[in-house]
Amino acid sequence: MERKLKEIDEENREKYSDDNEKMKKVDDHLSFIVEKQDVYCKMERTLKEKEEDDEEEEEIFYSPERMEEKIQENEEIQSNDHDEKKKIDQLRERVAKQDPDSKEVDDLTLRRFLRARDLDIEKASAMFMKYSTWRRMFVPTGSIPASDVANQAAQNKMFMQGVDKRGCPVAVIHGAKHFPSKGSNDELKRFAVFVLDKICSRIPCGQEKFTIIVDLKGYGYSNSDVRGYIAALSILQDYYPERLKKLFFVHVPYIFMTAWKIIYPFVDKNTRKKITFVENKKLHDALLEEIDLNQLPEIYGGKLQLVPIQDA
Repeated sequence: MERKLKEIDEENREKYSDDNEKMKKVDDHLSFIVEKQDVYCKMERTLKEKEEDDEEEEEIFYSPERMEEKIQENEEIQSNDHDEKKKIDQLRERVAKQDPDSKEVDDLTLRRFLRARDLDIEKASAMFMKYSTWRRMFVPTGSIPASDVANQAAQNKMFMQGVDKRGCPVAVIHGAKHFPSKGSNDELKRFAVFVLDKICSRIPCGQEKFTIIVDLKGYGYSNSDVRGYIAALSILQDYYPERLKKLFFVHVPYIFMTAWKIIYPFVDKNTRKKITFVENKKLHDALLEEIDLNQLPEIYGGKLQLVPIQDA
């Protein structure tokens, strides 16, 4: 009996020792994290103070050296514009050899394709030729008639009214009103082109972009359409490059994030920078950063009523 107790006691000591060792490792790891967090916080405070000092200095003191820096910055911008213009001319020459009709395309359009491919002329040329071929086949008459998308439009899931602070159009998508069972994927593609063409036609001279609010309030399984989302996303990225200014996702339910994990790999790096998921409590303030109150839809605390895209 005594021997048995001794064996149990030794086992418990070993277990206790192992547990202590594990806890020590956990404590060491937590101490390391806390120490790192303290360092990061100090760095963040230092950087913030430096930024505030820099802003204050810029506002109240312009030394000859600072003026010289400003001149150099302006010269760099002008140089970049000049380089971009040269690349636009080179791109035009390149695509004209493959498609003589591209001679009629304006510089702003070619510039969007260039920027979408980080000013790589070869990649921008391939992207533009793909667009040109697609446009002739998918939109042979130059536009999608409303009668071709009546089924999609009847769901009243897409709205457009108002402009952002730069005068660019704002569109609203109600995800809970999209039902993939009520239409084919091809219909959705045609509706996407109908919508994008309509929004682009409202972009004022001097501007090139638009803002979209995707509202997922009430979204459920019956609204999920990963295949349709990827198709619409591809059309936006491949054939309307550098048109999107900002994409807000609001009232996002957990169920949508499952679909988003599948969609995300198809979102290119330039588009990812323009996407914002907004918390409900920050919704009003986040939208007001981009859109004035008198141009914000009523459902977000603004002044404008929603207008269906087909009636806009």
